[in-house]
Amino acid sequence: MKPEPEETAGEGALEIVLERDSPRADKALVPFFPQWSRSRVQTLFTEGRVWRDDAALAKKKSVRAGEVLTVYLPPERVSALRPVALPLAVLYEDADLLVLNKDAGRVVHPGSGTGENTLAHALLHHCGPALAEVGSPERPGIVHRLDKDTTGVMAVAKTPRAYRRLVEIFSERQCEKAYTALGRGLPAAAGGEIREPVGRHPVQRHRMAVVPGGRPALSRWRVAERFGDCFALLDVAIHTGRTHQIRVHMAWLGHPLAGDTVYGYRARPGDPPFPRVMLHARRLAFAHPVSGTPMEFTAPQPDDLQAACAALRAGNALRSGRSVR
Repeated sequence: MKPEPEETAGEGALEIVLERDSPRADKALVPFFPQWSRSRVQTLFTEGRVWRDDAALAKKKSVRAGEVLTVYLPPERVSALRPVALPLAVLYEDADLLVLNKDAGRVVHPGSGTGENTLAHALLHHCGPALAEVGSPERPGIVHRLDKDTTGVMAVAKTPRAYRRLVEIFSERQCEKAYTALGRGLPAAAGGEIREPVGRHPVQRHRMAVVPGGRPALSRWRVAERFGDCFALLDVAIHTGRTHQIRVHMAWLGHPLAGDTVYGYRARPGDPPFPRVMLHARRLAFAHPVSGTPMEFTAPQPDDLQAACAALRAGNALRSGRSVR
């Protein structure tokens, strides 16, 4: 009996649960598409259509039984995205690479129910029509993503050679990622690490969770600032890149992120308003995909996170009887 994809993961996408270990991802995927040649399956990888967690997967990357891959099937008729003039906060740009500070509320690439205000549409306008040939037409140049509400540093490939190398860098975790997060409550320790496996929630399939048999995940965190016993500003470094990893791990620790109603945040009297999940990709470091030069990029704390912290400081000062300047 041939294996079948378990469920759809959005319009034109399949979620596939692998049945066995394989030293190469493309070999593992071949049995799921018996109507296709192996070379056509490999094309899925070169076009950036196979993703694991939040990054495109290289075809030579090893995979394990039980892992979930998302395959974005090519449409029968490829209709190129329309370039749309949307603001981009560019941190760095050269002929091969673009690094930007993603804004809140921006979906990275089109999906079911999205319009023409995605980051992919903005990138086509900024970089020009040649970007449509880099990776998948629906995700031009995009090799990793941030959640809609998450702000901060993202890298985009502008050429096929940069795309291929960046896919390897993110697949092999040859990059450093650091985040700023605002968590509910005050952790008992000043810092620590979480080594809990993350996988799809067994019932609520739109969510991730700490689950037995999930993929190994490592997050290291420390408290950067305390706001009484109500909230804490956290520095979090992730050494794996699982979907919603920080949100899941901090909720598991008992400190869901402010504004993250999906993973357990509930507003209490006295809380300032949180317009989104309070998570910011502060730092990203990797070797340049063409020159190999070590590069490091940081994005300043966004205005809404600064405002939330200022409100918490003021509230904490009022409770303790101190003045706030």
